[in-house]
Amino acid sequence: MTTIAGFWDAAADSFDDEADHGLRDPATRAAWAARLAEWVPAGPLDVLDLGCGTGSLSLLLAAQGHRLTAVDLAPRMVGRARAKLAATDAVVLTGDAADPPVGDSRFDVVLVRHLLWTIPDPEAALTRWVSLLRPGGRLVLVEGRWQSSGEQSGYVPGERLPWMGGVTAVNLTAALRPLVGDLKVHPLPDPALWGKEITDERYAVVAML
Repeated sequence: MTTIAGFWDAAADSFDDEADHGLRDPATRAAWAARLAEWVPAGPLDVLDLGCGTGSLSLLLAAQGHRLTAVDLAPRMVGRARAKLAATDAVVLTGDAADPPVGDSRFDVVLVRHLLWTIPDPEAALTRWVSLLRPGGRLVLVEGRWQSSGEQSGYVPGERLPWMGGVTAVNLTAALRPLVGDLKVHPLPDPALWGKEITDERYAVVAML
């Protein structure tokens, strides 16, 4: 875990340079705000943002009136998220997003973006995340498949990750169906979300208990 945290700490300085990470462009920020408002019911609700990075999505949700708890493994990412969220009531924690350090707390929404490819046991993580939801809660997973099997390489030397390069909607929904009551796949081809045209698979799954 120390090696993984170090990898993301090293990326912290440039992380927000990606259009969909920093949300610096007003059009990109507005596109994500609209999607979040579609997926997360009007609140205020208790939202858990896992693998929050520098906290850009948490900031949008806080602006929409929700109560945020955010978790990231990398201390430098956490530091940037805390600075970004300083004017809100959000709580930002350092910890493993696959098994977040939230004790017995339960949430109305668990949000996870582009994290499953980094997890050694993604199906166990899905089970854990569903367990953190209150009755009637929803799991919002923003995911995609951006590498073919021949292009895959681990970001931690020697580590084999089941969903390296992302996960298709077909495979993710198959893993989720035994855990939830209902789910819907939302394709995300809009270049406004990414700051560029995309040719790979991008989508969100909204799963409800």
